[in-house]
Amino acid sequence: MKRFVEGDDRKQVALLPECVDDYIEADNPVRVIDAFVDELDLAELGFDGITPATTGRPSYHPAVMLKLYIYGYVNRIPSSRRLERECQRNVELMWLTGRLAPDFKTIADFRRDSGKAIRNTCRRFVELCRGLKLLSSDMVAIDGSKFKASNSRDLNYTTGKIDKRQQQIEESVQRYLDLIETADRTSPTGFAAKTDRLYEKIARLRLQMRELAQIRKQLEKQPDMQLSMTDPDARSMATSGRGSGIVGYNVQAAVDTKHHLVVEHEVTNIGNDHGQLSRMALAAKNAMGVSTLKVVADRGYFSGPEIRTCDLNGIRAYVPKPLTSASRKKGLFTKADFVYEARGDVYRCPAGEKAIYRFTTVEHEMNLRVYWPSACPSCPMKARCSPSDYRRIRRWEHEKILEAMERRLDRKPDAMTIRRSTVEHVFGTLKHWMGPAHFLTRTLGRVSTEMSLQVLAYNLKRVISILGVARTLKAMKLAGA
Repeated sequence: MKRFVEGDDRKQVALLPECVDDYIEADNPVRVIDAFVDELDLAELGFDGITPATTGRPSYHPAVMLKLYIYGYVNRIPSSRRLERECQRNVELMWLTGRLAPDFKTIADFRRDSGKAIRNTCRRFVELCRGLKLLSSDMVAIDGSKFKASNSRDLNYTTGKIDKRQQQIEESVQRYLDLIETADRTSPTGFAAKTDRLYEKIARLRLQMRELAQIRKQLEKQPDMQLSMTDPDARSMATSGRGSGIVGYNVQAAVDTKHHLVVEHEVTNIGNDHGQLSRMALAAKNAMGVSTLKVVADRGYFSGPEIRTCDLNGIRAYVPKPLTSASRKKGLFTKADFVYEARGDVYRCPAGEKAIYRFTTVEHEMNLRVYWPSACPSCPMKARCSPSDYRRIRRWEHEKILEAMERRLDRKPDAMTIRRSTVEHVFGTLKHWMGPAHFLTRTLGRVSTEMSLQVLAYNLKRVISILGVARTLKAMKLAGA
């Protein structure tokens, strides 16, 4: 074929065997994976099988299996069966594993049995990034996102779902019985076969009713009154779409605002972010090895005790208050319309009256000081304030911490923009890599391992994008030395 680039003849015999290393360029990212794993102390990280057994069939070294998995997640090949096929045809994997081709069961067992060690490997890479001065930012963005579990919505049960399903079955049974009664009364020709089918449908529905009754008994034993049949740790969670939700996990992540590296992450099956702030902030601070840290999060993380815990540990939080005031919805004055005067320990109401301290109460394990003005019954603005006799204002004993945070937010109006552009991009990238199914494994421990591999792959690609392959290789060798 003239004027075309021509390849070699498939049957042409080479005089000398070619070196596999010749197929791998010097700037190929697979060399970074090889160097990173070679510099790890696998025994310290918790991998088993470092020392080979004296008897039995030889096993694969953990380093080979770890390289295989990191390569798989970097290249969006998380399936053990697909990795088995790639080992037999992918030149990069042939170079990386020394032409070894483990079967899919061996590959899957390694991920299942090495969960804690793989999570430690992810943390070790963050330590490497810290050593490379890539975590020099003084601020991290924290957020959570819902990831789908390997459990369909139809196989997740709550009391409300069972009640609704039982009602639907009862209505269907009654409809079929009405059809049979009509057939018996009119006796049309050829309706006997259809009657038999209707009786079969009724029998199947009654069997479903008995199954739902058994599931209800199992559900009563669950602490959160929720049961997932395929993945027992997965939970039904609401998402941002109105009336929508998924059965999955809530993945928390702390991302530095300079290089967008994932500093810390955690997989939970709690459907909200309300109590996650201090734990993620403290873990991020320890991972970055700094004495002080700024954290920015959305309204879902707003919690007085959580923000106070951050403040006591040298962490300055930037979390806006949620806009969920019942008074605002009714068109009444909100707490923000009452000005606190610290010198007299009083609130100044919109009418100019003083709301003085009355007593202290405890709500949700928080000590709250209660204030109200004496002039409420005769106040001309009472209709816009409260339908009760007196407008009561509650003040947390550590409210000054929240007021200081509000002042910080006023001085940094772009805090929420920084948060969105930092952490939401990471979640979008991870979900794009993982595809519509998201998690392939089941139970919280194995899902956490899978997410650690995704985060490790993300951070690895980020570092290569920032430094380049040559500088990353040099840094890893220096770190190992």
